[in-house]
Amino acid sequence: MDQARDSRMRSTRRRACEPPLPEPLAYFLTWPTYGTWLPGDERGWVEYRHGWQLPDPARKREAQARLTEDACLLDQDQRRLVELTIADHCRVRGWTLYTVNCRSNHVHVIVAGDREPKEIREQFNAWCTRRLKALQQERLRPLSAHDSSAAAIRQKWWAERGSALYVNDEEGLEAVIHYVREAQDHADQP
Repeated sequence: MDQARDSRMRSTRRRACEPPLPEPLAYFLTWPTYGTWLPGDERGWVEYRHGWQLPDPARKREAQARLTEDACLLDQDQRRLVELTIADHCRVRGWTLYTVNCRSNHVHVIVAGDREPKEIREQFNAWCTRRLKALQQERLRPLSAHDSSAAAIRQKWWAERGSALYVNDEEGLEAVIHYVREAQDHADQP
């Protein structure tokens, strides 16, 4: 079973006319929270399968109009919960977690695991969503006892996609670990 999965992973990382790529040391995963980096964003944005795009205010307004909830900004307790959840999930799965940094509007994870990076990110998102909903429900419980119009539990915490970079050598691994741990813009901290 593991050999078949390893073979599939290798075959998805090469083109027919090229030799197979070496197995990555790790994946550098990044994904934003819901509604915080929309198509057309003034910082630029990435269009799936089309790469980096310039700001487009009209497109951003269209994307904002399609949001079904407010943009999600994580507070300090939620960020800590996301980091602990990802660390716990890595431990349970036997994956190597090099580092995780949850910011108010995005998450960075450097991980080595036996799955494709998209599947790893989806598992992190699913588990973090469960725990964030439980935390929000716990926070709302005292309010709902006194106020029947208490806020609903958020359903959307994460953007649909994120990025996954393959880290193929020790130098690259050190560089992305440094970036995630030390080079983040601290402006989004409370």
